[in-house]
Amino acid sequence: MIRFFRSGNPLTVLLLFIYTLLIKFYYLLHPSSFQADGSEGLVYNLLTTWLEGLVGKSPLFFTTIALLMQFLQALLLTRIINNHRLFPKDNYLPAMSFLLFTSLLEAWNVFSPALILNTIMLWIFSSIADLYMRPSARDVAFNMGFALGIGGLFYFPAIIFAALLLISLLIMRSFRLAEWIIGLLGLICPFYLLGTWLFLTDRWEMVPQLPVIGFNLPVITDYKVWGALIVSLLFFVIGWLLLQRNYSKMLIQGRKIWATVVVHAVVAVLVPFFSVHFSAGYWVLAVLPVSLFAGNVFWSISNNTFANAIHVIVLAYVIVMQYFSH
Repeated sequence: MIRFFRSGNPLTVLLLFIYTLLIKFYYLLHPSSFQADGSEGLVYNLLTTWLEGLVGKSPLFFTTIALLMQFLQALLLTRIINNHRLFPKDNYLPAMSFLLFTSLLEAWNVFSPALILNTIMLWIFSSIADLYMRPSARDVAFNMGFALGIGGLFYFPAIIFAALLLISLLIMRSFRLAEWIIGLLGLICPFYLLGTWLFLTDRWEMVPQLPVIGFNLPVITDYKVWGALIVSLLFFVIGWLLLQRNYSKMLIQGRKIWATVVVHAVVAVLVPFFSVHFSAGYWVLAVLPVSLFAGNVFWSISNNTFANAIHVIVLAYVIVMQYFSH
């Protein structure tokens, strides 16, 4: 199995789709409606209300949309990684890892603001990777801030990713205050535009719904959450350690991009703590950068038998958690 995903053959996309159906079939058998716990942003609420008007609260519809979004995110992630040569050769291992690790927890397969935000973060990640080669990054900084602001309309704690934006500018480029300011202006812009539209359409009473944020330090008692976190953390650490073997041989741009991926993972872990109601489902934001390091684990193991054995162990754990645990 690993041998096929190690290949950069475009036909691997078909195998990846079949893999998605198999590993996430449980969630199609037991679909869930969209996430709505009070931490969502105004635009997300408007979107789900509109979708409810079209299809009702169909769990199968929302679960299907969620799984299709994850499959497309896996493909976009692969394209970004291969375009920027983060691995010695083109491969689909990070995409496979993303689909595998998002299957560790049922809450990571529910239509949610975090799932929409992951799509936006992929675009931001691609833009960050391009920063190093640009003579001026003011337009890119504004666009990244603007995209992050749109993400904040779906899930307000996403604005904490502004830390990723600023640190990435510092890592990828020499410090330029103007780029930081323009990036922050881009972050504010979507809120200003939406507030203006609400005012002009006499919906001003909805403005207080925009900044939905809180702070929680929960006590996690669900063993499934702990299992998913431990497996993800283990692969993140091992992937980072294996990366050090060839880190000094990488191009400067590649090293800087990997450094921003680490920052992305750290910030994504912190974001859910600022929700009004804490939910482990929002940690799917961290699975995106972690999947790059998990992909590096499978890539660095030259023995396909050993790599397949590790994959089977994780896959078996996923299946047990899906079908044989309550």
